[in-house]
Amino acid sequence: MADLIDHRFYGRRKGRRMRVRQKQDFNQLLPKFSFNLPESSRCNPKLFFSRPTKDIWLEIGFGYGEHLAVLAEYNPDIGFIGCEVFENGIGHLLSAIAEKNIENIRIFPQPAQPLLQRLPDQSIGRIFLLFPDPWPKKRHARRRFVQPETIELLGRILKDGGELRMASDDPGLITWITEHMMRSQDFRWLAGGADDWLTRPADWPLSRYEEKAINKGIQPVYWRFERLCRQK
Repeated sequence: MADLIDHRFYGRRKGRRMRVRQKQDFNQLLPKFSFNLPESSRCNPKLFFSRPTKDIWLEIGFGYGEHLAVLAEYNPDIGFIGCEVFENGIGHLLSAIAEKNIENIRIFPQPAQPLLQRLPDQSIGRIFLLFPDPWPKKRHARRRFVQPETIELLGRILKDGGELRMASDDPGLITWITEHMMRSQDFRWLAGGADDWLTRPADWPLSRYEEKAINKGIQPVYWRFERLCRQK
C-alpha cells in the first residue's frame, strides 16, 4: 500500500509574513513541540511526549490550530499529534501553546502520509480530518486526502472502537467522502438520524474555517465514523 499513496504536497507552505511574536514562537518553540520520524519502521507515538498519556489523538491538517488547542487544553491526559505544513498555521498554534501553557501537543510539520505509514497498528484513539482542501477540479481529484488507500491506512492505525471525525463545506467533497467511506469495510457511520451530520457535536470545538463557512451562510457537514472491531 505504501507505493500507492502520493507523498507529494500540493498545497501552500507559507502565507502572509508572520507577526514578530508569532515568528519568534515559531523559531523558538517548534523544535520543542515537533518531532522527526525515527529510523525504525514503526514508531510508538507515546514516546513523543514527556509525560504519560492515556491515549493518542491525531489531527491531520490542523490549519491554524484552534480546534487542536482547545481539545488539548481540555484533555490534558491525552497526547495530541497535529500534522500541518502551512507555516503560518503552525506559528498560530505555537502561540496558543505558549499563551495557554499547553504541554500535550506535538507537531509533525510535514505531509501526514509518511507519519501514518510509520504508526503502529491500533495506536491512535481518534483521528480528525476537518475541512481538507476539496481540490474541486476533476483532474485534481487524486490530490484529495480521502482515497481508498488512505482510508485503509486510517483504519489500520485506529484502535477498535476508535473514532474518525471529518467535516467539509464543499458539496463535491461531501459527496466524495460519503461515497468512499460507505464503501469501506472498516468503518461504521455513527449518524443516528437524517440530520445528525448537520449538527456539530458539543465536544467538537469550532475552527476558523468552519466559522468562515457559517458566516457565509454555508452549512458544513460533520461525519463520525467508528472503527469496527477486527475479527480474531
